[in-house]
Amino acid sequence: MHVTAWIVASIALALLPLFCFGFAEEWLKRKAQRLPVSLRLVLPAVCALPYLLVAVPLHRFSVHWLLLYIELPIAVALLLALAARFDPDQKGHWLDFLVLFSLGMAVDLRWFESAWPHTLVAMNKVLLLDAGLYGFHLVRQLDGVGFDLQWRAQDWKTGLREFLFYAPMAILLGLAIGFLHLHGHVDSPWKVPLVWLFTYVLIALPEEIFFRGWMQNLFERKVGRSYALVITAVLFGLSHFNKRAVLFNWRYVLLAAIAGIFYGRAWRAERRVAASAITHACVDTVWSALLR
Repeated sequence: MHVTAWIVASIALALLPLFCFGFAEEWLKRKAQRLPVSLRLVLPAVCALPYLLVAVPLHRFSVHWLLLYIELPIAVALLLALAARFDPDQKGHWLDFLVLFSLGMAVDLRWFESAWPHTLVAMNKVLLLDAGLYGFHLVRQLDGVGFDLQWRAQDWKTGLREFLFYAPMAILLGLAIGFLHLHGHVDSPWKVPLVWLFTYVLIALPEEIFFRGWMQNLFERKVGRSYALVITAVLFGLSHFNKRAVLFNWRYVLLAAIAGIFYGRAWRAERRVAASAITHACVDTVWSALLR
């Protein structure tokens, strides 16, 4: 598929909320509070714009998909507004988990990916993240998420520590069960930092915001730190059931669930998504470079 200015604009617009919340969340919250409630709840309909920028020029436009990308972010905002009303102390409401379940299933089961050209299916995941960011951060105003795009020295210390704890165990187990395969060399070593950065922004950050910043955070309020860590890790593992396999990839699920323990430990050390995302990006980069 030829990359056009429309596609570049669509990608930039889809990623804009991630960077806005990463650098200016408090400013966004103050601005949102000044808006009428009705406008605040329908504003996330702008999530449909990246779809339009791709679908119309490529003649893939469908009213069905347009309505979905308009209505789903509004539904997320409405449900989380109700959760904020019924649970002002943020102890974790069933509506919070309903939103998490719905967003997670939409990504894992690839419900909406057929709306996009094959090379742009990741856009669906980004738009669902945008809906969650708006709902949980501006409407629900969930505390303790720990997401921003400003690295701290402690993020690197914690993230690399958990990577070093996990890596030897994962490599030995992965080789033993035939999931990992050791390469004799690294193709294009100069690309490794770029792969790490790409992985950090487009894979690790979205997944860590969802699983640690939102899910583990909310589970801690319901069942405590230890159970929340295990439950979230298991669900993280299960979210990989259909990756690189037709049916159920138990090897991937097992290694991802174990990884989820260490990602969760990295996040909860200082309640920082950056720390767990560093661990996550290191794991995925090493796997891609040496062990896939």
